[in-house]
This record gives sequence, structure tokens and C-alpha cells, in this order.
Amino acid sequence: MRAIGLTVLLLSLSNVFMTFAWYAHLKDLSAKPWFVAALVSWGIAFFEYMLQVPANRIGYTALSLGQLKILQEVITLTVFVPFAFFYMKEPLKLDYLWAAFCILGAVYFIFRSKWGGA
Repeated sequence: MRAIGLTVLLLSLSNVFMTFAWYAHLKDLSAKPWFVAALVSWGIAFFEYMLQVPANRIGYTALSLGQLKILQEVITLTVFVPFAFFYMKEPLKLDYLWAAFCILGAVYFIFRSKWGGA
């Protein structure tokens, strides 16, 4: 269980860096040429990978590859929605809730064997 908790923590931190690397330039560097935004994003992404690679290695000791991927998607949406709302000033939409329900379905199907299902 410790491996899963550490994996969630590292993937969550990694996702914060990933989200900023992927999207913050749309707000902060929109007046700069795209290659400047790409270089800045790559610099931010370095820190993402420094957290994501160990997270996946640790997680793979307790979870399957599919479970790791779905866990990553849950974390991605959990990080992205507040980022979009608070940082990018995007409106909060019900579509995020429906997306979360879809991901919960994916969580069920990918983890059900671990929980004693099929």
C-alpha cells in the first residue's frame, strides 16, 4: 500500500508540472514565438519526468500497467480542472463532471480484478 500512496503523490506532483508545461504558455507566453514556449515547456517538463519516471517504477511494483495508466488519467483530471478554473480562468462546466464519471467507470473496470471481481 505504501508503494501506491507514494506513486499517487509523485504522479500528482508530476502532473502539476505537466499541466503547466502543456498549457500555461497559452496564457503566459502567447505573445512569444512558439519555439520560446516550447523551450520553456521542455524546461518545465524536465521536472515532470524527474517525478513521473520514479512514480511509475514504484507503482509498477504494486499495480499493472493498465492500472497505472488509469490512475494517471484520474490524477490528470483532478489536477487539470482546478488549473483550468483558477489559473486559466476558464468557466467550470458540467462536462468535467461527466468526464469524471467516465473515468470512474474506467477505474472500476481496470481495478475490478484487484477488488475481487472478474
